[in-house]
Amino acid sequence: MRMTFRWYGEGNDSVTLEQIKQIPGVEGLVWALHDLPAGVVWPVEKIQEIKDQADKYGFHLDVVESVNVHEDIKLGLPSREHYIENYKETIKNLATFDVKVICYNFMPIFDWTRTDLFKEMEDGSTALFYEKAKVDSMNPQDLIKQTTSSGFTMPGWEPERLAGIEKSFEAYKGMSEDQLWDNLQYFLEQILPICEQHDIKMAIHPDDPPWSVFGLPRIITSEKNVERLLSLSDSPSHNITLCSGSLGANPENDIPKIIRRFHDRIPFAHIRNVKIYENGDFIESSHRTQDGSVDIADVVKAYHENGFTGYARPDHGRHIWNEECRPGYGLYDRALGIMHLWGLWDAYENVKKGGDSHAINS
Repeated sequence: MRMTFRWYGEGNDSVTLEQIKQIPGVEGLVWALHDLPAGVVWPVEKIQEIKDQADKYGFHLDVVESVNVHEDIKLGLPSREHYIENYKETIKNLATFDVKVICYNFMPIFDWTRTDLFKEMEDGSTALFYEKAKVDSMNPQDLIKQTTSSGFTMPGWEPERLAGIEKSFEAYKGMSEDQLWDNLQYFLEQILPICEQHDIKMAIHPDDPPWSVFGLPRIITSEKNVERLLSLSDSPSHNITLCSGSLGANPENDIPKIIRRFHDRIPFAHIRNVKIYENGDFIESSHRTQDGSVDIADVVKAYHENGFTGYARPDHGRHIWNEECRPGYGLYDRALGIMHLWGLWDAYENVKKGGDSHAINS
């Protein structure tokens, strides 16, 4: 397991590279050019700027999250050809900097959905929260206003994407999941040969949450759909980013089972926990198994027993100790999450080497 930490760039993140460097075992940054809209070619000069910043602290830039897919590609419009060509050029430019994994998603309009960015928990910390009844009844514009009010640019909620929200909803009206699958397959057929040439793995992120929101189609939602996804191509460049929190928001998804079944197609792992309520609400808890509804101990065990050598990051964290940060992306709880993941990993290593095998159940 190769530990990484998502970083939004100088002047765009409350967390500094100096701070990340002090988290044990973190070797790389998960990054992107967040100031560029979807569909444009990422210039070599701007990539070089990030590399220069990372080099000062000895971090690699092997994992990019995300090279956003333009909405016209998801919609299957004739204009998608232009944006696919731009995507290919971006892949080539990233290859010159030895990028190994590109995390992306194929979610219409919204990358992720929450109703409260700072829901208070019993211990006084706050976390990202999803209230099912509110989403079922609220207007998308109200959700946009709420999500963009934190003072930070939120991935998947960029202003240029949201500016034409009414037109976007109109464009998706009547689109079936099968049509979205077809558009994803077309996109992959165009870009995977380029990825193979440059030894880059495309790793799609599951839908968050893993069900339809505002009537929009969602397709990367379950073990069955992961199977369908991976059957679209046997290319070594066609993979999934396994997010235990996204898929884990549906209690029917057995995350350790999915990892054990598809481990050889997971180059990048998001490991986080969520606590699910009976009414369908969920909140992002600490990484400990008993604090949420996902068996994080077994998630890490599933990776360990299959010799996982891919990249991992702790993903979302709570907001603790009065930290002012981008929602879900503070320093403190993500650092705690990393240490919990390393603790589990080291314990499994010890057992493998014949050490004490008492219960590892945290």
